[in-house]
Amino acid sequence: MELSDPLPPTIDGVAMLPIDHVLLRGDPARPALDGRSGTQSYAELEWTLGRLAAWLAGFGLEKGARVASWIAKGPVAALMPLAAPRAGLVHVPVNPLLKHAQVAHILADSGASLLIGTASRLATLAPGDVPQGCQLHREDDAACAMSGGGALGPSAAAPGDLAAILYTSGSTGRPKGVMLSHANLWLGGVSVAAYLGMTAEDRTLCVLPFSFDYGQNQLFSTWFAGGCVYPLDYLTPRDVVKSVDRRDITTLAGVPPLWVQLTELEWPAEVAGKLRRLTNSGGALTRPLVAKLRALFPRADLYPMYGLTEAFRSTFLPPALVESHPDSMGSAIPHAEILVVRPDGSLTDADEPGELVHCGPLVAQGYWRDPARTAERFRPAPAASRYGGMAVWSGDTVRRDGEGLLYFVGRDDAMIKSAGNRISPTEIEEAAAAVDGVAEAVALGVGDDRLGQAVLLLLRGADPALKAAVEARLKAELPNFMQPREIVMVPEFPRNPNGKIDRVALAKEHGA
Repeated sequence: MELSDPLPPTIDGVAMLPIDHVLLRGDPARPALDGRSGTQSYAELEWTLGRLAAWLAGFGLEKGARVASWIAKGPVAALMPLAAPRAGLVHVPVNPLLKHAQVAHILADSGASLLIGTASRLATLAPGDVPQGCQLHREDDAACAMSGGGALGPSAAAPGDLAAILYTSGSTGRPKGVMLSHANLWLGGVSVAAYLGMTAEDRTLCVLPFSFDYGQNQLFSTWFAGGCVYPLDYLTPRDVVKSVDRRDITTLAGVPPLWVQLTELEWPAEVAGKLRRLTNSGGALTRPLVAKLRALFPRADLYPMYGLTEAFRSTFLPPALVESHPDSMGSAIPHAEILVVRPDGSLTDADEPGELVHCGPLVAQGYWRDPARTAERFRPAPAASRYGGMAVWSGDTVRRDGEGLLYFVGRDDAMIKSAGNRISPTEIEEAAAAVDGVAEAVALGVGDDRLGQAVLLLLRGADPALKAAVEARLKAELPNFMQPREIVMVPEFPRNPNGKIDRVALAKEHGA
């Protein structure tokens, strides 16, 4: 299939194409998708994509209608982010771990015209969960459509056309839908493939949900580089080890809780040695965890990254700097401009804390049908921006050192205010996690008549003696006003559907 003329517009010198064109970049004969249902080459997968898009187009929905998917991670889930836009529709991926009430909110909020789901998931929906006029179709029907019939060719979408609405996990209130254009998705793949140095030889194990921007980019960046993806719905972390071995995986993306689990397993040296690239986002890596990852995977480059759904990805730390600057978020990824500003919008000085503002073409289009919340987060870029236009004001406090490297201080809405001091939970958590035996730590602000808020520190670990060890370390490392009023040991932390620690649930449970 040939690309449409005229030549596409460019952003930062990068030719912009509709996201469904990404498979056309690969060598037609090379593998593009591998899994339980077999291996498909780029040529085969392009035809499979065309058939799925034709099936979606056959329902006669109006251009821009929202199509939701609530399915297991497999070929249909991997191709829906491309098939819906190819059919002129907007994809709304739903995390398969969500329950019917959460799904009902997403369907109603997005105004979905169609939902594709596994039979077992669709069976959990009550009549009131599905908006009037929303069609329900089984994943099996979509899979069948991909196996034969006519195929829809590459779309001619404009870079700014809406391609997807991704619902955030919702740290407060109900999830909100972030609107992403073809340009957002395409440039995200271009950027990540570039700074990771991905090639057609890479094989990516996709363990993160495809409803997550970080999870979807596993697909786009690998396919942009001409590599192969292997979607994995794993039951236990040990399944990850087995898949790395069996599929000769080179690239693995994860979030801190997954890395904690993986470092607690035994990895045969020959299996660990297959990995060439580890990427982290969704939370900072602690120094002890960095040390464990580097020791366990000595041949793999480690890429700590920071991002937010509203702007996809903002910063990364090159592997060469991980040992010398383990606490840094790094600096801007390609095609992103990251500014650190004061409340008046002026740039901060070196090592002066300020708000991280993300400018440039990776910035999303706002929140779906929510102008009030869009106006809070998406505001004109600071005067110093070379891009101008709308920027994402993250609400995260960071500082930039004299070398241009960024360091996370805390979220404004997560900062603990105690006796007039603003305390970063991250700083306390990292100090606690440096104690051997502490798997994870969470610091919360709880009500205190004298201080306003006091620090409650929760530790995940099995040894009761850890409490005393952590207490001693914090007294040695942190000032008096940052000392916890109480340290509590817990066997497990609750997780949200993306695998991150559910801080909202912890705060409710512990009265924070």
